Amino acid sequence: MWHRYVAVGDSFTEGMDDEDPEAPDRFVGWADRLAFALSEEAAGDFVYANLAVRGRLLDDIVGPQLDTALALEPDLVSVVGGGNDLLRPRADLDGLASRLEAAVVRIRATGADVLLATPTDTRHAGVFRALRGRHAVHTANLFSIAGRHGCHVVNLWEMRAIQDWRMWADDRIHLTTEGHRRVAQAALAALGLDAGEAWRVPLPPAAPTTRIAELHSHGEWVRTHLTPWLQRRVTGRSSGDETMPKRPTLGPVHGSAPN
Repeated sequence: MWHRYVAVGDSFTEGMDDEDPEAPDRFVGWADRLAFALSEEAAGDFVYANLAVRGRLLDDIVGPQLDTALALEPDLVSVVGGGNDLLRPRADLDGLASRLEAAVVRIRATGADVLLATPTDTRHAGVFRALRGRHAVHTANLFSIAGRHGCHVVNLWEMRAIQDWRMWADDRIHLTTEGHRRVAQAALAALGLDAGEAWRVPLPPAAPTTRIAELHSHGEWVRTHLTPWLQRRVTGRSSGDETMPKRPTLGPVHGSAPN
């Protein structure tokens, strides 16, 4: 059983958009939910840090973030990154895999276990369908790395339930609370712990919608989310430029289970 868990990554591991009801300016997310479950398994002898920051590229995640993580002497590290790199026009998939594998080697050399997560399958994701080939190659690379170094893998690619748009926030990039809850359960299963099967079950069929309503939704998404994202890319800014890690040091997981 693990007793010192550190998470590194980007907005996915920070927990966007799983809002914390006790702190509106913070997020919970799958890693926090996983940490709570691991704390219960460890009967309280457990500490957790989350160094993830929205907008971060893989070089930062496996560089400064990982340096800080290893200084905390964890026995479990989740490394989930590369999603922002895959959005870049000239993403170097082989380079991403090489840098990620070097990070895994560093972690495994300390004796700690590693938890990775694949990208999702975007075949039903509208404009994001164009990323499916990149996501597939990155998924294959992740499983190859995991096989060579004995890592655990959360296989988001095979999670049909989170291909439902209702699992995603309005920005269509970050998961809702229900999506994060299911990923946390999938992570427990990937670690070999009992997570049940509810996380695999799709939502009930959605109510039918009209074409006009769909077009209005797409237009609102372009105005509210896509355009600001493009503006940040042009100006070289990141959504996480003013954001600090929410749990920069190891500490116990307090309170009741997240809702």
